[in-house]
Amino acid sequence: MDLQSTLEKCGNFGPYQITLLVLYGYSNILSSLHYFSQSIISFTPSHRCSPPKEYFPQNSTYSTSLLTCSVIQYDEDLSSLRDYKCTSWDFERESNYESVTTELEWVCDDAYKLAVGQSFFFIGSALGTIFFGYLADRIGRLPACVLSTLTGASGDFFTSFVGSLPWFCFTRFISGLSMDTQYVLMYILVFEYLSPQHRTFGLNIVLGIFYCIGLVISPWMAIWLGNWRRYLWAASLPALGTLLFPVFLHESAEWLLTKGKFDKAVSNLKSVAKFNGRQVDDSVFDEFIKHYREKLQNSQNKSSDTFMGMLRTPRLRKFTVVLLIKSMIVAMAFDILSRNVEGVGISPFKLFSYSGLCYLPAGLTIILFQNKIGRKGMACASLFVGAIITAVTGYLVATLDPANYSVLLGFMVGLGRYGGVVAYDSETQYAAEIIPTSVRGRGVANIHVVGNGFAFFSSYVIYLGTFYRPLPSLLISFVLLIGSCLCLTLPETLNKDLPQTLEEGEVFAQGEKWYFFPCISRRQQTNKSSSQSESASNITKML
Repeated sequence: MDLQSTLEKCGNFGPYQITLLVLYGYSNILSSLHYFSQSIISFTPSHRCSPPKEYFPQNSTYSTSLLTCSVIQYDEDLSSLRDYKCTSWDFERESNYESVTTELEWVCDDAYKLAVGQSFFFIGSALGTIFFGYLADRIGRLPACVLSTLTGASGDFFTSFVGSLPWFCFTRFISGLSMDTQYVLMYILVFEYLSPQHRTFGLNIVLGIFYCIGLVISPWMAIWLGNWRRYLWAASLPALGTLLFPVFLHESAEWLLTKGKFDKAVSNLKSVAKFNGRQVDDSVFDEFIKHYREKLQNSQNKSSDTFMGMLRTPRLRKFTVVLLIKSMIVAMAFDILSRNVEGVGISPFKLFSYSGLCYLPAGLTIILFQNKIGRKGMACASLFVGAIITAVTGYLVATLDPANYSVLLGFMVGLGRYGGVVAYDSETQYAAEIIPTSVRGRGVANIHVVGNGFAFFSSYVIYLGTFYRPLPSLLISFVLLIGSCLCLTLPETLNKDLPQTLEEGEVFAQGEKWYFFPCISRRQQTNKSSSQSESASNITKML
């Protein structure tokens, strides 16, 4: 008797799963507050050079230049007399909110400091995914989840005390270590203890609602607290609540089984059954243990595939390279579209909050359409439409006056953010289905790490907006279009038996045309079992 059959008898959607979903929602609020703290603390309001009074008397005439970061004094004939470098700035603070850029005056010639500091967040993310992923395999999903969340929160907390670039880089690096893992590890626990028919609700609706809550309230928290340092305290301290997670939740039963800890897995399942008010005979657990003991013995006699094996054969190599590039594009675009909310005539706090509501409709879009147009169609369409929306937004920003068209520009920014969320969420599931089961965990993790690492450049792309406001939008539109085209080279996975081994992955969807989409073609994509076996035998030599 396997895990799902046993869990069904213990209750796979009862009070325990409700508790799990509530804590999963709580972790999503923490995750949104943590990830987007880098946006909230770095908002840069309109500003102008504050001329030194000793050089510019009260009755003198002068103008400032944001491009040269200088202030120019004129005489009565309006001929230039002196050109001084700006040393201080006057900021039009939103509700008197003090951000890191206004307090430390990281603008103009010093604007690069914010981009450099924030980029270390993504370096930490890439390394943290590897470290905490390894830790989760060693000590368990639940303790690794708690440690990951507390690590990220401590990075945010310590960031609130820094005042120089080196320390800012270091604390943002610590903060970034948990960017991904604090969410993914809770995702795994929900996935394993929830019934398959309720997973869509648990992993999409709960995510959309609670992640939205964190996004919507965070800007108002910042304005209410009035200072980026106090905001980081408020955003990091709730992470202490995860210390109570082990009181209410159990370790992943599937992880315990892979480690041969059958008695502990049974103990957890019995506790779940008791919590759900179920009575389960001991014979059920005896069959459960017997099934996995035999499975563990059989697996020891089989050769294991490796992630590097995906690079040894032509079709799998192509799929892997495309997935890596697509992950880079989606991760960078998602971060930029989420953070680039300034200079459109609307308060960045309000625009960030209102556009955060897009997460729920984005999740619903995936639920409604992904099984109809296919995985490839969803990935390709979301990237293509996102590219169009982002390009149009860049054009409108360049040609329209934000003071007169703020509502239109704000709507386009929110629409672009919606497209980024759809692309990001659909990309994750698509990659997991293409990668063969034997290397799925390692493959998805490695692709995710590369994507998060490439998001390192997002801060620098946003920085390009200081030279030409629409430039980040135009650049992202171009790379999204590239990503959309790359999707056409991948196979469709909808309604197909997914590959289990590298051999099956190499011949998966062989003969399928690049323009095949389930929603517009009735042709069945079938491969004769005999031809698959023949091709697989040839591939074995290459592996």
